[in-house]
Amino acid sequence: MNSRNSAAEITPEVLLRAYACGIFPMAESADDPSLFWVEPELRGVIPLQGFRIASRLARTVRSDAFTVTANKAFKAVMDGCAEPQPGREDTWINRRIRELYSGLHAIGHCHSVECWQNGELVGGLYGVSLGRAFFGESMFHRARDASKVALVHLVARLFAGGFELLDTQYVTEHLKTFGAVEIPRRRYTALLDKALTGPAANFARLPTDQPIPGAEALAIIAQRG
Repeated sequence: MNSRNSAAEITPEVLLRAYACGIFPMAESADDPSLFWVEPELRGVIPLQGFRIASRLARTVRSDAFTVTANKAFKAVMDGCAEPQPGREDTWINRRIRELYSGLHAIGHCHSVECWQNGELVGGLYGVSLGRAFFGESMFHRARDASKVALVHLVARLFAGGFELLDTQYVTEHLKTFGAVEIPRRRYTALLDKALTGPAANFARLPTDQPIPGAEALAIIAQRG
C-alpha cells in the first residue's frame, strides 16, 4: 500500500503512530519534497535468534578495526546514508526525512551506530525504536565491512536492551547473509503487536557515552537464549 501525504502534515509523533501500524514514509528522490507511506505485502526482518555472522566478519569485529559508538553522530550518519552507493545512485532521504528522523532522535526514538577509523566516520546505520521493536532505516560504508560491523554492534545492543523484533523493511542479498527473511504482512503485524505490548526495550542499556569493544558485542550475541 502506497499513499501520498503532504510532508508538512507529518510530525515525529505521527511518524511513531505510523510505525506502530506497520507503515513507514519514503520519498521518490532527494529533491522530491513530498512523502508517501509504504506498507509492503512482504516485510523484511532479521530474526534475532537466527542472526548469522560470517567467521571472517567476526574476526574483523573482534579486531576492533573500527571504533564503534552509538548516538554520537546521528546527523552525519544520515548524511552518509544519503550518499550515492554502488547500485544506488539516488536516495529517498530528502530534507523532510532528515528533519523528521532528527526529531525522533531528539525525543529518544531514533538512534545511530557509527564506525570510525582514525577519527573519521567510515560507516554506520540508523533506525527507529518503539516498544521492543527496532526499525532499521538505512546504512552506509566508506570502508570495507564498516556497515556490517555496525549491524553486528546494533544486534548486540538490541539483545542487551531487550528488543525482540528487527525490521529491515526489505530484504537484500547483503542482508540475507545475516539471516534476513521476508514474512507476510499478517505475520509481521502479529510480531509487531507483540513487540509493542508490555515494557519497552532500552537502546541505551549498553553505554552510549563510550565505544563498545567488538569482543563484548560478540559475547552478548553468543549468549542469546
